[in-house]
Amino acid sequence: MAVQRITLLGATGSIGASTLDVVARHPDRYQVFALTAHSRVDELACLCRIHSPEVAVVATASDALRLQTLLQGQSITVLHGPEALCQVAASAETDTVMAAIVGAAGLLPTLAAVKAGKRILLANKEALVMSGALFMREVARSGSALLPIDSEHNAIFQCLPGNFSRGLAQVGVERLLLTASGGPFRNWTIEQMQRATPEQAVNHPKWSMGRKISVDSATLMNKGLELIEACWLFGTTPDHVQVVVHPESIVHSLVQYVDGSTLAQLGNPDMRTPIALGLAWPDRVSAGVSALELFTTGSLNFEAPDEVRFPCLRLARDAMRAGGTAPAVLNAANEVAVQAFLDGRLRFTDIPVLIERTLTELPMMAADELSTILAADRAARAHASRLLPVSV
Repeated sequence: MAVQRITLLGATGSIGASTLDVVARHPDRYQVFALTAHSRVDELACLCRIHSPEVAVVATASDALRLQTLLQGQSITVLHGPEALCQVAASAETDTVMAAIVGAAGLLPTLAAVKAGKRILLANKEALVMSGALFMREVARSGSALLPIDSEHNAIFQCLPGNFSRGLAQVGVERLLLTASGGPFRNWTIEQMQRATPEQAVNHPKWSMGRKISVDSATLMNKGLELIEACWLFGTTPDHVQVVVHPESIVHSLVQYVDGSTLAQLGNPDMRTPIALGLAWPDRVSAGVSALELFTTGSLNFEAPDEVRFPCLRLARDAMRAGGTAPAVLNAANEVAVQAFLDGRLRFTDIPVLIERTLTELPMMAADELSTILAADRAARAHASRLLPVSV
C-alpha cells in the first residue's frame, strides 16, 4: 500500500491536533508533507519537530523568520503568505489535503487543492458556503475526491448509498437531518443571552473547538453554515434539510428515506472518527476513539430548534435560498460580528442583528466568478465593520 502524503492546512487548531493524532497512529499509511498555521509559530515549531514535514507555512515574513530560527538544524522549508498556502495545497508532492483553516481564509488554498485534483478532507465549511456552485463545478472538472469531515456531514455521507451523486431523489432519500447540540445557551432566555460573555459562549458542553466555531455553535450559525454546506455536498435544497437539536451529541446526523426508513450514524463526540474515515476511505482504520457503550449512554433526546432565540439559523437558510453572493455576505458579516463579540465590542444577541442588516443593506449578485465572490466578501466585511457600535 502506497503511503499517503498529507498537507494539513490549519495544523495548530483542534482539527489539526486530531488529524495528527490519527496520522501518528498509522505511520505505515500516512506521512506529513506540509503543515501550516497562521501566527501560532511556537506551536507549529513543536509540531514540526514531532512530525517532520518537508514544508511549513505561516502568514508573514517575520513569522517565517522566527520559525526558521526555531527549526534551526532541521531540513524543513519555511514559506509564508497566501500564495504559499495554495502552493503546498496543490503540490505534486501531496496526495491528500486536510482543509482545516477556519473561515474565509481557507477558501483559496482549498480551491487550489481541488483544481489540482487532490483528495480533499473538507473541515472548512466556509469554502462551500462562499463559493458552492463554483467549488462543486471545479470538483467535477478535476475529478477531486471530496470527503466531508464535519461530524454531521460525515455522518450523512456514511448513511447515504454509494451512488447518491445520481441525485438524492433518485436513490430514495426524502430528507437530511442535521443534528445540533444546541450549544451552551440552549435553555437560556433572550434576556440571559443579552448578558452572555465570550467565556460563557466558548464553553461548549460537548465538543472541544476553537473560539470562533464555539461562538457559531452558541448562536446556531454553525448549524446554518452546515445547512448550506449540506445542500452543496449532497445536491439538495434547504427545504430538504432539517436541523434537529440533540443535546447528547451521540447521533451525529440522519438520513430519511421514502420507504419510512431513517438511518443514523452514532458515536462518541470525537472528531478523530470522521477524520480517520476521510483519511482511510473506503477503508476504515483505528482512530483511537472508544466504542459507544449503548448500555451507559442513557436516553437520547431530540427537539426542534428555536429560531426566535437563535435567528442565525433562519438567516443562513434564507441566504442559501437567495443564492448568488448572499451566503458569502452572510459568512463575512458573521466573522466580523463574532470577532467583535469576542473582543467585547458587540453583545451576543446583536450578532444576528448585524448579520441581517448587512444582508439587507448590500446588493446581491450572481456568484459565477471567484473575483465576484471575493469582492462581495470584502464589501460585507467593510459594511459590517461600519455598523459596529462605538461602545457596548
